[in-house]
Amino acid sequence: MKPSVRLALIIAASALTILVCRGGAAATGYDWRDLCRIALEKSEKIKIAEENVGLAQAGKDKKRAALIPRLSAYGSYTEFTENKYSPSSVIAPPLTIPGTVIQPNNAAAWGIRLDHSLNLNGREITDFSIAGENVKRQMQETDVQKEEYLMAVSAAYFETLRARKVLEIADATVERLTTYRRAAEKRLKIGEVTKTVLLRADGELSGALSDRIKASNSLDLARAILARIVGIPDDFSLKETLLAEGPLPPLEEYVAIAWERRAEMKSMESERRMSKDQIRVAKGGYWPTLSISGVYGRMDQDPAPGTINRESVYGQASLSYPFFEGGLRRAEVREALIRDRQVELKLADLKKTIRIEVETTYLEIKNQRGIIKSLEDQLLFARDNYRAVTRQFEMGLANSIDVMDANTLLVATERQLTNAVYSHQMFQLRMKRVAGVLLAEIENPRHVPGVAEPR
Repeated sequence: MKPSVRLALIIAASALTILVCRGGAAATGYDWRDLCRIALEKSEKIKIAEENVGLAQAGKDKKRAALIPRLSAYGSYTEFTENKYSPSSVIAPPLTIPGTVIQPNNAAAWGIRLDHSLNLNGREITDFSIAGENVKRQMQETDVQKEEYLMAVSAAYFETLRARKVLEIADATVERLTTYRRAAEKRLKIGEVTKTVLLRADGELSGALSDRIKASNSLDLARAILARIVGIPDDFSLKETLLAEGPLPPLEEYVAIAWERRAEMKSMESERRMSKDQIRVAKGGYWPTLSISGVYGRMDQDPAPGTINRESVYGQASLSYPFFEGGLRRAEVREALIRDRQVELKLADLKKTIRIEVETTYLEIKNQRGIIKSLEDQLLFARDNYRAVTRQFEMGLANSIDVMDANTLLVATERQLTNAVYSHQMFQLRMKRVAGVLLAEIENPRHVPGVAEPR
């Protein structure tokens, strides 16, 4: 093979390797849904909340054990220092009846027992029902934790997008002021303006560069926070996924959805059912307890008396009722009734709180939409104004102050519009959260009236 051909092949192979490596090292792109799903899988806080469900399930298993009879085995072995007999009886000499064994050399006993106790009002069954309801409540509390974490992820996501947009605005500002400085320098050379104009342009450009550095640092910080919350590598890229701006249904529709679907409401309903059952458990103290046992036993002795019962099988039933416990049962019932009233008050308070949250978010969405429409119109005016003032400055019809004012108005409008757009996105997600549909849309997307879907 010719050296030139060999060299060409080596260069081609190297280029191919570089392209493959660059493709493999490319940053992974995530949109909002991707980040939410990853966060639900990797978050330590979510895993801790899910472990609470496991604890509740273990508690349910403990209550189930009280409904199942207990089977136990027992055994004992005793070694005595000596055997002892009762005195012999002489009927007529030399006829004598030996005494019976009072204490053998050793004795052994073993057997199997089956025991079960049950309160006659079904107290143990009610306890098991409460434990099952507690499992549901813990699952709903886990959903609350998940939705709060999803809101934190969403806030970090949109803050990163906002910081990226602010950096783009800063870049555009630096580019505009650089162009303006060049124009000022040209006019200074031909004597149309004084050096003060150029110095002012340098000062504004220096300030814009400083703002760009701040914007870049803010973006780096936002990316680091997002990577920490979600649990992804730092070298990621974001796909901008915005929620569509759908029509807002009546406020009462949102409130009805929230009361029906909020995990907090479901959790409180479970707690209310548990408190009702707890009253019955407390009143069970006034009912007797039935205990049933079945026993199989064996016994051996050496020496064995003639009357020894080596094997026995028997059943036993007993009924017990505590007549006086120092007011314990009355106090337990009173405590259960108070807790039940507390739960009812908590439920009423939660409904009011949810309504306020929904109404506040609803009004904020309407407010942000009006602000965005106004700022979009203002941005069109600010851009046209800057272009017109810049051309006038180049032709000597405007001064540097006019250019700076136009640029300041443009930059301020762009930043305000950016903040309004991403605030509006967060309020739309907040509406999903307060309506109780955010987690369902991540795990299993569904359409909810008036709650915008990502486009």
